[in-house]
Amino acid sequence: MTAVLGTRPDPGKTRVRKPGRWSAPPRPVWEEEPSPAGQAGKGLALGLACLAILFPLWIVIVTSLQTKRTIDEAGGLVVIPKGVTFVAYQELLGGGQVQRAALVSVGVTVVGTLFSMAVSVLCAYGLSRSGSLGHRWILMSLLATMFFGAGLIPTYLLVQALGLTDTYLALILPSAVSVFNILVLRAFFMNISQELVDSARIDGAGEWRILFRIVMPLSRAVVAVISLFYAVGYWSAWFNASIYLTDQDMMPLQNVMIQLVQKQERPVGLSAQINTGQLSPLAIQMAVMVLALLPVAVLSPFVQKHFKKGMLTGAVKG
Repeated sequence: MTAVLGTRPDPGKTRVRKPGRWSAPPRPVWEEEPSPAGQAGKGLALGLACLAILFPLWIVIVTSLQTKRTIDEAGGLVVIPKGVTFVAYQELLGGGQVQRAALVSVGVTVVGTLFSMAVSVLCAYGLSRSGSLGHRWILMSLLATMFFGAGLIPTYLLVQALGLTDTYLALILPSAVSVFNILVLRAFFMNISQELVDSARIDGAGEWRILFRIVMPLSRAVVAVISLFYAVGYWSAWFNASIYLTDQDMMPLQNVMIQLVQKQERPVGLSAQINTGQLSPLAIQMAVMVLALLPVAVLSPFVQKHFKKGMLTGAVKG
């Protein structure tokens, strides 16, 4: 068969003639099977990365479970444990400032996450409907806040004028909504089949029923991811409490951890045990750090499977 004049064969479909058989052209380097040395190198690099992440965490956990004598013999942080004791955790959770701060952090995280998700979902769903009232102007206003901010002093004056200082609302309302999270939710909602929504309207469904019966069940992946983002943000937040709260009894766990680790201040209710030598201040510090990291470490694996679908599918196609 003769080739048509003026055309060039497709390199991807060209086969090289070799004696006795046909063979495909060589594949690109990134599509080749890794050599044993390359596979071993990847495994070594991954192992070193995991070790760099887990080794400090191991030291923190082990030190929090050691007695004062073991910590003094090690000269500080303990790498190889000598027995296990939960005295530090028993004292922290047995009452006092740390237990109260942990309850404050849990309450602020739960209430704040629910409030933020409610506002974000409603805003994102409204912006995903192109015919909604003021759709374009509201979207432009939200985008403007990502590049221009009022600043710390005007924000503080506003919170003070609203009477929110020394209240738990000051830990929720100033950072309740993230425009980035709204845009991710909006992009995901826009990818839902319009024919499905139109058929629901023909059957007599209103916007609320469409949102809760159709849109939300189809968006569980992105809702789980955004909920985790909000929950981690509330749990890790410390700045709002440091400027809006003056009552030490209202401080969340992160602020108590800052007082312990950075300022070397002893929490209320534990000074007697530390002064008598029953507890090591270092063990208390490490135990508070473990308590602060525990919720995030427990919740993250449950939503890990939703990250790819929740973040990439909606954001890329939107």
